[in-house]
Amino acid sequence: MSNILIIKHGSLGDIAQASGVIQDIFENHQDDKIYLLTTKPYFDLFKKNSYLTDVILDKRLSRFNLIYLYLLMRKIKKYNFVKVYDLQNSSRTSFYKKILFPNSNLNNWSSSETTLPSHKSKEEFDKDPVLNRFDHQLKTSGLVTKHTMHPDFSWSCSDISKIKLEYNLEKYIVLFPFCSPHLNSKKWPYYNDLIIKLKEKYAEQYKIIVAPGPNEIKEAEEIKALCILDNGKALDISQLASIIKDSSFVVANDTGPAHIAAHLNVKGLALFGAHKSAFLQSIERENFKPIQVSDLNKLSTEKVFERLSNFLP
Repeated sequence: MSNILIIKHGSLGDIAQASGVIQDIFENHQDDKIYLLTTKPYFDLFKKNSYLTDVILDKRLSRFNLIYLYLLMRKIKKYNFVKVYDLQNSSRTSFYKKILFPNSNLNNWSSSETTLPSHKSKEEFDKDPVLNRFDHQLKTSGLVTKHTMHPDFSWSCSDISKIKLEYNLEKYIVLFPFCSPHLNSKKWPYYNDLIIKLKEKYAEQYKIIVAPGPNEIKEAEEIKALCILDNGKALDISQLASIIKDSSFVVANDTGPAHIAAHLNVKGLALFGAHKSAFLQSIERENFKPIQVSDLNKLSTEKVFERLSNFLP
């Protein structure tokens, strides 16, 4: 029995996408122990993942913090990992590779760099959809992949029966009109107009709700929908995943909740502007579809409502 390390620091959408990769690594290492290195926001979440033996915390302090770096590297080295699957593929994890495996190759460190196709540059490879890149990485590392292209994030869900009882949630549509303050180009501005249309047609069938993050609660007051909280606080990731999983439909900006919905096989739409390609994000699934436009300000409420109406009776 050997120890295997997976590195996945974030973000939330990336965590959902990596679910199938983690399952495939587990199934290809049935006789080994699988550990995962991640950051604080996802530490408790990954503790729920049954494919992992344990989770190791990386505070991601500055690389110039030599004391922290030394202690983290010493802790990791104690596990005597025989192979690392770098799913973050960042400059930080490349730096870790130089310390942990200075003479590493594909046999002990699997990353997009060590598995790069011979006929492609890194820039060309990064133009492939993210799940295709993961699939190539694992296959080139000698693994059989069954789940990588079809992530299942349901392992993250928790019991939210008390919350659903409190808000009398049975059939509902959940909206995610939020995004990071520095990424306003991701924000579709017409959610309140959409809510009016939804209530006109579906008021007797579905509640219209929002589930804001910790920094979005104030902004949620501007949205004319029922705001779902847990004792006045934002839902944690597991609760959020469960709210999404049990919903009738999701409409979201290109944020973490959109990726959660996609990989819970929930019916829904993700609204993409010119900031990023929906194709490269591998967000389109059987029930979850993107709308890609050059300018979200020009995406009409009528078009979104029409697409939504095609999914709902």
